[in-house]
Amino acid sequence: MTCFSSALIAFAAITFSTIPALHAQVATGLVDPNVATEQELAALPHMTPAVVKNLLAARPLAGPLALDQFLAGQSLTPEQRGAFYRRAFVHLNLNTATGPEILLVPGAGKRMAHEFEEYRPWKTFAQFDKEIGKYVNKQEVARLKQYTFLPLNLNTATEAQLMTIPGVSKQTAQKLAEHRPWKSQAQFQQAFGKDVEQKEVTRLWRYVVIP
Repeated sequence: MTCFSSALIAFAAITFSTIPALHAQVATGLVDPNVATEQELAALPHMTPAVVKNLLAARPLAGPLALDQFLAGQSLTPEQRGAFYRRAFVHLNLNTATGPEILLVPGAGKRMAHEFEEYRPWKTFAQFDKEIGKYVNKQEVARLKQYTFLPLNLNTATEAQLMTIPGVSKQTAQKLAEHRPWKSQAQFQQAFGKDVEQKEVTRLWRYVVIP
């Protein structure tokens, strides 16, 4: 295993608390089931040893619907899945998430799903704070925001912004910057595919964009 791949999967190096919310492009506050340790998963609601084992084998999950389908397949009821989502979730892309995906966010409801879609394209979390703040208080805005992300410009994102991507360490963020300029998804897949499995490359790609 190379140093690059070790950095990529070094979950202990993930930095959540030190990134200012205003500048982060992947919101923080929830456990990401795709990168959480076995111990972190076991501490979540309704995560039996068998479910944890199966989740580790199934990941990375492509998005919220894939997570929901997996948990339903493990015989978790809608109420149990809702309890899980209050602690852990696979982030929503604010600009592409479907109605069914948004409705998986606890307490979002059809009205908020409509608002998420109405204000597209979302460009910053400051914009999210302003627009969604018209309908709910600051605490609720912050709660909803933690379920979301805005794709990072792979060629201009800062190291701190790149480190908001679940599973990306400081060393990996530096590697991303060193490969600039990024020109295509194929280039990204080739560069990362040398060190990690294709499914992990695909997981990371959903968090970035090359304009």
